[in-house]
Amino acid sequence: MKVAMLDPSLFTGRYDDSLCAALAGEGADVTLLGRPMRPTDAIMPQGYLYKPHFFPRSEALRARLGEGRAFRVAKAVEYGLACALGDMSALTNAPVVHAQWLPLAPADALMLKRLKGRTALVHTVHNADAYHADAGLQGRGYRALLDLFDALIVHGDTTRAALLGQGIDPARIHVTPHPPMRLAPATPADLAAISVPTVPRLLFFGTIRPYKGVDILIDACLQLWRAAHVFELVLVGKPFMDLAPFLDAVTQAGFADRLVTDFGFLTESRLDAHMVRADMIAFPYRHIDSSGAFLSALHHGKAMVTSDAGMFGQLPDDVAVRARAGNAPALAQALLPLIESAAIRQGHGARARDYGNAMGSWKDMAVATIGIYRTVLAARA
Repeated sequence: MKVAMLDPSLFTGRYDDSLCAALAGEGADVTLLGRPMRPTDAIMPQGYLYKPHFFPRSEALRARLGEGRAFRVAKAVEYGLACALGDMSALTNAPVVHAQWLPLAPADALMLKRLKGRTALVHTVHNADAYHADAGLQGRGYRALLDLFDALIVHGDTTRAALLGQGIDPARIHVTPHPPMRLAPATPADLAAISVPTVPRLLFFGTIRPYKGVDILIDACLQLWRAAHVFELVLVGKPFMDLAPFLDAVTQAGFADRLVTDFGFLTESRLDAHMVRADMIAFPYRHIDSSGAFLSALHHGKAMVTSDAGMFGQLPDDVAVRARAGNAPALAQALLPLIESAAIRQGHGARARDYGNAMGSWKDMAVATIGIYRTVLAARA
């Protein structure tokens, strides 16, 4: 079975790589179509092909333009033209086109309408509100895109319920649990670059966006620092919001020495090094359906602190310490026992690792996904 896997901006490169390799292992002929790879990408195709199909010109200008507005405009224009007028043969030659993330809904609509009826269309809805409250033009019209797909894959009941609430036909929704992921392992150089903590270390990692609640986390940490609790907070990843007011608040409160930042698009191995060095990992999200970051951290066996949003609210009680979403005092209260007790941290970390080990595998995901492809193709026939 030939499959064109679609993630134009490589929003979920680790997920894409894991799924494509597993599909190939089950006999599928898979090509992943994305942008030209960057030094921070860690995709190493095993059994499948990778094609840098999207954004060749704007990516070539990235070093010159930077990551600002000019680069985003160049990407949007190039993608819009490709969706409206570009060569679709790499997609139409495959019986199944499986879209992961769709980067620009108004342009995506043009591409999907060109593909509709020519190939089976499948989409993994990682979050029902694809770009959360900070979507802007990027997500405008995303809901209408869902009606163009023959099948929608979700990772849990939270997303399924949200889609049903949006009027999606339940027959088109398929639930396949999200397996744990592993980032590229930390190298000796990565580990050498990250200091060994001398006090308990709390880590927040990944792209930093408003819905992920980093401001709530900083507020909770300030409350604990002011109450004389000693620990450090490490913020790691590329900010997509203005963090200056929150960082300034830490400095003005006199706790700048307890905050460590490592901002930017980091390699997977460097992210992995941060997880190795951490004692606790925080996911204070305001809202979320499922979190690849959480699932990529489980195998490290670190104490997890989460909100109760989405998948986090459905975790077994002993896998993570939870606090009410959007509530900094509740988050501070949840963090306190972990900060004070290494034994409590280690117990929670061990249970998180065990939970990850007991979850399904990428082979299971591939088998289920191929079954969905076959169902869709049979219906079309």
